[in-house]
Amino acid sequence: MVLKRKRSGVGRWLGLSAAVFLVAGAAAAGPSKISTAEDRREVTITVYNQNFGLVREVREIDIGTGTVPLEFRDVAVQMQPETVHIKSAAGAAALSVLEQNYRYDLLSPATLLQKFVGKKVRVHRYIEKTGKDETHEAELLSVADGRPVLKINGEITFDYPGRLSFPKVPDNLIAKPTLVWMLESKKPKQRVEVTYLARALNWRADYVLVVNEDDTRGDLTGWVTLTNQSGASYKNAQLKLVAGDVNRVSRPSSRSLAYASKGMTAGKKAGFSEESLFEYHLYSLQRPTDVLNKEQKQVSLLEASNIGIQKRLMFYGQQYWYRSRHGSVMSNQKVGVYLDLKNSKQNGLGMPLPKGTVRVYKADKSGAQQFIGEDNIDHTPKDERVRVKMGEAFDVVGDRKQMSWKPFGRCVSESTWEIELRNHKDKAVVVQDFEPIGGDWKVLESSHPHKRKDANTFTFEVRVPANGKTKIKYRVRVRWC
Repeated sequence: MVLKRKRSGVGRWLGLSAAVFLVAGAAAAGPSKISTAEDRREVTITVYNQNFGLVREVREIDIGTGTVPLEFRDVAVQMQPETVHIKSAAGAAALSVLEQNYRYDLLSPATLLQKFVGKKVRVHRYIEKTGKDETHEAELLSVADGRPVLKINGEITFDYPGRLSFPKVPDNLIAKPTLVWMLESKKPKQRVEVTYLARALNWRADYVLVVNEDDTRGDLTGWVTLTNQSGASYKNAQLKLVAGDVNRVSRPSSRSLAYASKGMTAGKKAGFSEESLFEYHLYSLQRPTDVLNKEQKQVSLLEASNIGIQKRLMFYGQQYWYRSRHGSVMSNQKVGVYLDLKNSKQNGLGMPLPKGTVRVYKADKSGAQQFIGEDNIDHTPKDERVRVKMGEAFDVVGDRKQMSWKPFGRCVSESTWEIELRNHKDKAVVVQDFEPIGGDWKVLESSHPHKRKDANTFTFEVRVPANGKTKIKYRVRVRWC
């Protein structure tokens, strides 16, 4: 068993030969029974969009009878051992767990060196003149920053230009993380189901919305992007995804998609079916798939065509402006651009939408698609509204002025405001103005009708002509204490 060092470059010694890993497998096996991924008969991965997943494996294992140690290999490196559950298909009487250990002291050049500190090793130095290795017995005194300190022929040395070999792999070093059980088995062959939680399994939803020329209709495509960094691969797995905010303890440092509406396809074509699970939603891929370690996988979630869209231009104020004298508070203020769509069956949707990122495209005059904005959306049930912020309007701007301010005592005032909205487009637009105000307030007079949105906000909705402007004027009284 040999550990090689490059002839040049201090501290870049250590590459284990294949012999190390072969011996590791043999040493770790010992009298234990061993189960690997080859024993799998079923595997289901349920991934939560909170960077963890549930792994369920069914394996057929030749365990034997009596008190038997079993090494359950090919588990996720990011497994949480305290979440492991094992049961036999033959019932609780057929198999019981006496003890469980999770071994994760992994075989590597660094750990192998550390295990042999104070012990004898061999050092092989290549002699160019003879074309052969010169071998010395040495004592490994210490390892600092990956550099072994050796005692060779009575002398202490480091950065010795040679390669190290070891007599064996220590019993407590293993090639991969392994569950080790001490089992009491009543049957020689068992079909066992093992479940556990693992970190570093995650998924997100990504949506592409392509809008038409007048921004009134669009086609929506949804993708699931799955990332596996758990340290294990699962071939031919049943894949399930849970959308929702599942409560987890912090540690120190619905119905099937059979009702899919016209214009929207899911299930067989998209690959996923959907159902309610407790207060969450479960999406199940309708075919087996490979979930490989260090892989990013994308699967179609939904397709919806010709859905209704409403473009909104929104202009926002600030609450603190009403409490003191200001004058001109904002010039050339940007107007936000949003797209609203109803997640309903009547609108060609109606599927609970997992949270994710919506990216929006629109064709230019040549017919080429151009990216025009993106936004994150939260989990959205059916029949609720989805709002996507696109950005700020280029050709629509506004000014806001405080025309007068009169205090009445310590915490009451009246103020008069003028908002001028200017439209530099060749067609008219509608702008919704939001006035967050707070306190106890009353609009005394206004040039346009206003609506009370809630206890702290009122709004105006005005039409701004093509290449023109519209002024909103109002007077308001506010009490804030």
